[in-house]
Amino acid sequence: MENNQLAVNDKSNMESVVTEIKDLIAESRRKVVRQVNDELLITYWKIGEIIVKYEQNEQIRAAYGEKTLLQLSKSLTRELGKGFSRSNLQNMRSFYLKYPICQSVTGKLTWTHYCELLSISDDDKRSFYEKECINSGWSVRELKRQIASSLYERLLLSRGDANKETVLELAAKGIEYAKPEDAIKDPYVFEFLGISEDKPVLESDLEAALVRQIENFLLELGRGFMFVGTQQRVPVGNTKRYVDMVFYNKIFRAYVLIELKTVPFSPEAAGQLNMYLNYYATEVNDVDDNPPIGLILCTDKNNIDVEYALGGLSNQIFASKYVLYLPDKEQLISQVEKVLEAWHRKED
Repeated sequence: MENNQLAVNDKSNMESVVTEIKDLIAESRRKVVRQVNDELLITYWKIGEIIVKYEQNEQIRAAYGEKTLLQLSKSLTRELGKGFSRSNLQNMRSFYLKYPICQSVTGKLTWTHYCELLSISDDDKRSFYEKECINSGWSVRELKRQIASSLYERLLLSRGDANKETVLELAAKGIEYAKPEDAIKDPYVFEFLGISEDKPVLESDLEAALVRQIENFLLELGRGFMFVGTQQRVPVGNTKRYVDMVFYNKIFRAYVLIELKTVPFSPEAAGQLNMYLNYYATEVNDVDDNPPIGLILCTDKNNIDVEYALGGLSNQIFASKYVLYLPDKEQLISQVEKVLEAWHRKED
């Protein structure tokens, strides 16, 4: 018996040693990757600086500048190998011009992240995506998706009048979650479901599709959301009622109840969700939880209907439309510009 116990202890100790060494190696590898990434970014920034200074000294015209980059690309590729294509050298030049202070470049993002960011000409918009990419830990694929879905414009329009202060705050900090409405978008974009806009969709089908693509849905919802489940029962009275989707947001420390509607917004949906929120506040919430939040996702909404249906409720309920396709970027940009122009006229 004693020998068996010693064998068990030896095995346990060995597993503990192996785990400790594995953790040490993993952390060491992470540090090496970070150091390599930092050095790569600094090197590319300095290459961009050399290119810009050469062009300034030679007063190269744009047309000749491109030829110079092509010649430089061929020479560097011949001497050093891959990584010095003309497009990559253009990105290095832009990298230096857009980030003239080397210390403003963060090692939390990779060179591939920066190449995506450099494709954005508007400084405020680029700064927003950079800050939010760091805050949310987006992969390059996720960054591409958020840019393609016009997240910046959607957030500005979701906040009502997209005034200058809001634009500057987004550019400086990314999305700040001070209150639940800060996390609300309008519209939400579900293009990742691959459902045709013309195809009729049942609420149960939409729900099932979102669950299958839960990672993309969480990305669209924003930071801090954790999936709890679908069709969560609300046992009030003799009628069986179920919340379509339930999440928990770590930032707000609150349950988020989502009702999916494949029809336009209706006041009845608000009343139903309000009852669910009352149940969660009374029966489900822990002591440290904040009041639950409700979100109605529908195909369309009349803002006056929403205002009257949700006004005066003690619970926090929001209504947003969703679309099954990427929004028209030019149209969104145009809408934002109109709001900003109206704000500037008011200021003048």
